[in-house]
Amino acid sequence: MTQRTIPASADPDATDDMLSGQPIGYWSGVAHKAVIKHIRDAMARMDVSQPQWWTLNRVDAAGDGPTREEVAGQLTSVADSPDETRRAVDQLLHRGRLGIDTGQRLYLTDSGRAAKARIKQLVTDLRAEIHDGITDEEYVAALKVLRRMIHNANGPATLP
Repeated sequence: MTQRTIPASADPDATDDMLSGQPIGYWSGVAHKAVIKHIRDAMARMDVSQPQWWTLNRVDAAGDGPTREEVAGQLTSVADSPDETRRAVDQLLHRGRLGIDTGQRLYLTDSGRAAKARIKQLVTDLRAEIHDGITDEEYVAALKVLRRMIHNANGPATLP
């Protein structure tokens, strides 16, 4: 039989022995906000947004070049709003990081490839910062726990 912990109110100052009663919604929400802010602030210093980064990756990964609608459809589940990825496409076209052919297919320009390489290095460095002091085994265990909680809460069977 599994031991049941009595839930407690969210307490940012909870000691280790109090953590088992802390609400996952609070802690996962705080972690999400902190990580996203850290990533987006660093990207802003490079004059790029997170949706632009996602868009560069999606366009580059598509062999024949996706349309604007295909990119938007692929990224809608991770974007803050349905229009965010369409704006990212427009911004990248305006900056010359994306091009569009006569068939309305998007492609990375030389400028877009260079930007993607710079941003990839930033993202690699950010991941190292965020994961500092966390082993791969601890990270995997944390994600397994989160996946189980998603399942227990009747979340989506597969994540986007």
